[in-house]
Amino acid sequence: MTSVLNVDSIAAKDGTSPVALTKQSAAKAWNHFDGTGTVAIDNSFNISSLIDSTTGQYASAFTNNMSSTQYPNTGHSRHDGGVNALFSTSNKDNYPPITSSCGIDSFSSDGNQNQVDSDQMSQVIHGDLA
Repeated sequence: MTSVLNVDSIAAKDGTSPVALTKQSAAKAWNHFDGTGTVAIDNSFNISSLIDSTTGQYASAFTNNMSSTQYPNTGHSRHDGGVNALFSTSNKDNYPPITSSCGIDSFSSDGNQNQVDSDQMSQVIHGDLA
């Protein structure tokens, strides 16, 4: 038997505070993916697909849209196994934050800060859902 739950609001047992996952501070979307070769999402929440546009440049599409384009988008890239650390940043040039998706880039800290693919990328998005 299938059940349906229809509610106007969710509250904690005391009736006043919101449930933890609906709080502003909870991540509204995240993903962990392999950004090398054929890009593949390893694990995610509220991410419907991933675009690999070029070396070290990706964009995540949301299953449920954000309420505005003003939300934090942070990420992490894995060390490349050599002397260079990898780091990531939100991509505001090619894939700026929009309500349905946002971009993330991966760079090498080799002094040239070239974009590089990373086999372990993570991205976390906070803010309000639409």
